[in-house]
Amino acid sequence: MSDTAAPADPAPEAEAPASDVPTHEAPGIRTLDPEFFDDPHAAYREWREEGGARRTRYPGPAAVEGWVVTSYAEAKELLADQRLSKGGAVERFGRHVGLTQGPGSALFSHMLNTDPPHHTRLRKLVQKAFTARRTAALRPAIEAHVAGLLDAWEGRDEAELISEFALPLPLAVVFDLFGASDADHEALQVRGNTLDGGQGDGEVSVFTADSMLAYLRALLALKREHPDDGLLSALVEARAEGEEALSEDEITSMAFLLVIAGHQTTVNLIANGVHTLLTHPAQLASLRADMSRMPGAVEEILRYESPSALASLRYAAEPVDVGEVSFGQGEFVQISLLGANRDPEVFADPDRFDIGREDAARHLAFGHGIHHCLGAPLARLQAEIAFTQLFTRHPRLRLSEDHEARWQANPRHRGLLSLPLRLR
Repeated sequence: MSDTAAPADPAPEAEAPASDVPTHEAPGIRTLDPEFFDDPHAAYREWREEGGARRTRYPGPAAVEGWVVTSYAEAKELLADQRLSKGGAVERFGRHVGLTQGPGSALFSHMLNTDPPHHTRLRKLVQKAFTARRTAALRPAIEAHVAGLLDAWEGRDEAELISEFALPLPLAVVFDLFGASDADHEALQVRGNTLDGGQGDGEVSVFTADSMLAYLRALLALKREHPDDGLLSALVEARAEGEEALSEDEITSMAFLLVIAGHQTTVNLIANGVHTLLTHPAQLASLRADMSRMPGAVEEILRYESPSALASLRYAAEPVDVGEVSFGQGEFVQISLLGANRDPEVFADPDRFDIGREDAARHLAFGHGIHHCLGAPLARLQAEIAFTQLFTRHPRLRLSEDHEARWQANPRHRGLLSLPLRLR
């Protein structure tokens, strides 16, 4: 606790009123224009007000057509509804967009894409290795990585946050978890981003997956021969009463999940957080005056500009009634975390950013139910350390004068393409 009293909370700052939602109607389905990504909150706000789930097609070469749920109550219920299956959803999606199967497809068999009882076994074993103690033990390493990245900015007037800070930080942390060497960082970063984007053609995606699989298997073989304190060695040794140990494919797919989910989500969390705080100066001033408020600020960032726009893909294993609509068996279902986290039925004045919001932690940014993100504590820890050092070391930090927010045209993620900063 600070010896001085924290200043009174400033009035929370509101978004500008939304312009026309960039959508147009087709028979039985709503197709979103590319401009949707500039302000998806406007579309989701309109859908919530209209009530019910919406049948939608997102833009892009890997367009997914299916139902989108935007209300908090329905989203939370469906995230835990086992009638919505994740097992086989990736294969269904691959057939939908013309991807071929290759050896690297084994990477996608991780627990995020499985249902009970297979999921139950995987999560139990992974939790034995990926413990709260292991996450907390990473704090000194994360602090050192953040300090090193910021040291590189000394004497400069400008920096680009994403490429020079938000991207390399979580990648370095994932490799610390694995016990991998610095020489592997660049290759995995490129391959991970390619696999996660969903924008390449099938041939490129499968080739990249095969390369990633070969790398992870080589790293796993090294850890079997020379075990250490890293997560991969712990996964090799993980056992649970009455359960088989994790197979090689299961460990490599879990490692892949950490690279993809852990990396991109944290990149977006850091970049979205810096952008949001810099565009809400009264809130940033309040945080600077009392850095003990940082955990609450991180929760509000997660609610206000969730790094994952949609929960991972599901499909209806049987007909599911939601409000006045019914999901047909086999239809894709997308749950909008962005939409749920700005639902006025749960969050008062949801389009205002307020680091003092008492119920911000009710957000669904990390999901809900059996698929709640196992790496959420690590993402929060990285964000808290990153924001604390960044805003402490750069008291005059601000957006570049010519900055105009440009967002990834990726329906799964809510992330900026770049974030140029003035340092002094």
